[in-house]
Amino acid sequence: MTGLPLFLLVTLCLASGTLAKKGFGPGEQEWGYVKVRPNANMFWWLYYTTANVSSYYEKPLVIWLQGGPGASSTAFGNFEELGPLDVNLKSRNYTWVKDYNVLFIDNPIGTGFSYANVDSAYAKTNQQIAADLLQCMKGFLSVLPKFSNVPIYITTESYGGKMGAEFALLWYKAQKAGTIKSNLKGVVLGDAWISPIDSVMTWAPFLLATGMVDTAGYNRIDKAAQLTQKAVLAGNWSIATILWSQTENVIYEVTNSIDFYNILTKMRRTQARYSPVDKLLLKSSLNEGYAMSDDAALDRLMNGPVKQALKLPVNHGRNSNNVFNNLRGDFMKPVVDKVERLLDETDMKVMVLTGHLDLIVDTPGTLQWVERMKWKDASAWMKAPRVPLVSGSIIEGYVKSYRNFSMYWVQRAGHMVPKDNPAGMAQLLKSLTS
Repeated sequence: MTGLPLFLLVTLCLASGTLAKKGFGPGEQEWGYVKVRPNANMFWWLYYTTANVSSYYEKPLVIWLQGGPGASSTAFGNFEELGPLDVNLKSRNYTWVKDYNVLFIDNPIGTGFSYANVDSAYAKTNQQIAADLLQCMKGFLSVLPKFSNVPIYITTESYGGKMGAEFALLWYKAQKAGTIKSNLKGVVLGDAWISPIDSVMTWAPFLLATGMVDTAGYNRIDKAAQLTQKAVLAGNWSIATILWSQTENVIYEVTNSIDFYNILTKMRRTQARYSPVDKLLLKSSLNEGYAMSDDAALDRLMNGPVKQALKLPVNHGRNSNNVFNNLRGDFMKPVVDKVERLLDETDMKVMVLTGHLDLIVDTPGTLQWVERMKWKDASAWMKAPRVPLVSGSIIEGYVKSYRNFSMYWVQRAGHMVPKDNPAGMAQLLKSLTS
């Protein structure tokens, strides 16, 4: 916290019950590593809220989990979506830090600043990822125990939603069993890779309905998607991941490089083609031989000023490919059953979020698995009214809720809802934390 007299800084820290550090950028921060398994070290970075409160602990703690798997929360989520600064180090007006304490976790092991000492320490299943995250939170709360009584919410995006669903269930069970002292209250599954094949099988009709392909293009995409589904039904999970990628390549050819994360993004005809995995893993010219300009800037930021300011021991993002490769056999597996268990076995708020313009985890695919779920209040939720999601006098989308489950449809937003429609996201967060 710069520009304040020393006595005022000390007063604020004492009032908040912690001696926070000056990290990178504005506001008070904490960061550190948790050894979640032998040779497996997970990095976390906390931004204390800048809200006008007498204690940081008056505000909830919101955890952000990025996708990929292998994309960095401390980089992409922080500087591209919801942190206090953007990638150009300009202040972000709609940062979540204004209203909440925000914790970014680089997960799974090998993502961002998290690192493995040996190749065998990389996670190979979603179950292992959830267990690692629980250990990370135990370590975090041992360093900052006053957050144990603060309401905590997990927010996620993309593959982060798949990880977050299992993590939330495991954490809740541990909380009830008393093996972790915490106050976990809810989870947001944002454009989440919960049922991968539902996304793949709805790509062709979604693109046809939005005018992005013609019937011939639809048929080419659907043919590739059907092969992917055949592998999924046979339980050939690694092959399904390969066929998923091939289906994406067909889409790129048919659409001339549509943006999987927002179908309305302006694309240059000569623009190089990058798969969604390439883009989310933020491959840089230093480790892959090519990069998109935004990704290169983010890589320079993380491996330059951020790494230096936080005095971190490893390069950022150098092992993202290893993270993904170790999860190839798990990538296409669904976790719908984990969401059903969250609704049947916990009292947490569970929210599913979809951006209308997202392709990779499109709204039609998300709605299919949501409406197919079997849980105790499924029929009542189906009959619940779908009402506008309003900010001021503007309709930002729609929401359908019954008891502890809600689904949010957000307009004018693609895969990165916090970035594309911060006003709509703010309304969801208010409901989540109320």
